[in-house]
Amino acid sequence: MTRPVSPPPLKNPQLRSTSPTRPPELRSRAALGLTAAAAEGRFALQCCAECQTWQYPPRDACVSCLSSDLVWRDCPTEGTLLAETTVQASPRLYYRERLPWRMGSVELAAGPVVLAHLHEDVAPRSNIRMLARLDRAGQGVLVAVPEVDTPHMQESALMRELSADPKYRRVLLTDARAPNAPAMAKAFRDAGASHIFAGEAESWRPYPTRQNLTEMEVDILPLDVTDTQSVQTLAAEIGGKTDILVNNAKFVRAGGALARGDTAFARDEIEVNYLGLMRLAQAFGAAMRARAADGVNSAVAWVNILHIGAVVNTPDYGAFAASQSAAYSLSQSLRAEFRSSGLRVMNVFLGPPEEDWFQPLPPPKVLPTSLARDLVKGLQMGVEDVWSGDIAKDVRDRLRRDPKVLEREMTYGEEGA
Repeated sequence: MTRPVSPPPLKNPQLRSTSPTRPPELRSRAALGLTAAAAEGRFALQCCAECQTWQYPPRDACVSCLSSDLVWRDCPTEGTLLAETTVQASPRLYYRERLPWRMGSVELAAGPVVLAHLHEDVAPRSNIRMLARLDRAGQGVLVAVPEVDTPHMQESALMRELSADPKYRRVLLTDARAPNAPAMAKAFRDAGASHIFAGEAESWRPYPTRQNLTEMEVDILPLDVTDTQSVQTLAAEIGGKTDILVNNAKFVRAGGALARGDTAFARDEIEVNYLGLMRLAQAFGAAMRARAADGVNSAVAWVNILHIGAVVNTPDYGAFAASQSAAYSLSQSLRAEFRSSGLRVMNVFLGPPEEDWFQPLPPPKVLPTSLARDLVKGLQMGVEDVWSGDIAKDVRDRLRRDPKVLEREMTYGEEGA
């Protein structure tokens, strides 16, 4: 059985951090479908549209009928472990630092035999569940876990390597004033985070949730994401201690370009939502990348809380949505820049939250507790995209079916419906 992960010892500041390494990442274009599914926590394989034969490994033509119409679909996860081996030596530096490493062949109930990483609690010749996860190179891999969850299963070295579990890690929330800050702090506490920081702009101005944060022993520190000096000062103080950064700072006002009449609020939205993210990345990114292989409490994830307007404009909040789109584009750039170290970038796409600035919108709304739960679950699964709330999930599904239809649906309004 998996042993619970132990709290990390105090680090000797005179010793250098372990340089991050990556597993092999070369994949065919066909295999990127597995990565796309793993980025959302789904186990998917190619299925022939002609003869319904499941395919593995990914290929360009069906192994049964040679059809080229291979569609990626969610696959049944049940399977049986056929054979296994424990790798004791490897020419790859990444694996040499983590040996021994279990691998095995698994016969899926759907038919194919796949090669997968084996969880340490999987018994020989036993029934298993198959998961798809992203490795440190950002590529999809298959993981066989016990059919029934075992105690502390998520705390094995393999699962922590394939996730961004907050347990024993230090978290920074960039906006203590945000209505979702107390719920996120509590969720991280419940998930075992060892320390929580929260950035506070304009400390002279009171806000109702500050008492909640102090009661949870959240360390509130000065941080104004619109002020480069403020961001750099905090990064100099805790940048080397931050394992998970959650950028929940945002500025929002209703209205599109014509409704505004000027650019004052739009400038504030860009300053906070886009340039604020850039300032945080420039100040904290280097230190977090350097600590991406730093043991139990290594730096693992950068999280952006984004409104669904980032993927399709919502005219009632058109200018705000434009700033979110800019932040989303920047987050994709950060994902590429962080990939060399294995630092994950996770975007949480949020439906209308239960907050003052979104009160004119009808329900359903996303409660702070729901957002916090989805955020922590996404980190524990190591995914790249999380869709929080019924509206966000509906937008996701419609976006996949037909982006142009969704654009019309979102922009017609009541009179054009």
